[in-house]
Amino acid sequence: MEFQGASFQNLGSWLLRLARLDLTVFDDVKDDVSATVPTLTVVVVASFLSGLGSWLWWTFEDFPHAGEVFVKSFLVGSILQVAVWFLWVYIAAMVLSRGLRVPADLNRMIRTMALAFAPMAIAVLMLISFFTVAFGVIAVASTVALTYVAIQAATDAEPQQVMLANVVGFVIFAVVLGILANVSDVFDTGGLAPGLFFFNLNP
Repeated sequence: MEFQGASFQNLGSWLLRLARLDLTVFDDVKDDVSATVPTLTVVVVASFLSGLGSWLWWTFEDFPHAGEVFVKSFLVGSILQVAVWFLWVYIAAMVLSRGLRVPADLNRMIRTMALAFAPMAIAVLMLISFFTVAFGVIAVASTVALTYVAIQAATDAEPQQVMLANVVGFVIFAVVLGILANVSDVFDTGGLAPGLFFFNLNP
């Protein structure tokens, strides 16, 4: 317990280093087994913050059925995003190990890619109506960029191999969340997904 507690204390330092774009933080995290739970916490918190952003946007726009959006985007959507994130990591690992024959340790990738998911929390700023789409795009784009670095740190793959694995994993992530946005949507606007992915683009 003390060992795990120390890792949670390190989490703040890791996030600060990430904010300063000190990308060597991924090298410190990748082989630290005790970092697994703290870094996964980043995925959970970032997902719920992105869901909070889409729900607050809906609320501040004074649309009806805010309670329904709270359940679908903030609660259910955020949980589903965490699950789909695991799919992203798994697909990226499989592309590398089975498709490209590059050794890829799934546990190392989970730790580094989890920490790289931190920018998704920026989506909470989607509550600012004038910048809703901008902050949503910044959150997603920053996350994708950092996950590239995270995979590079966790594996010995060449840059083009990392890019291919990450793009395939992200495309699956985005497509699944896009489908969920169309499931049980509210007023043809958005459904079971948080943040930018809340919006149903095919009403």
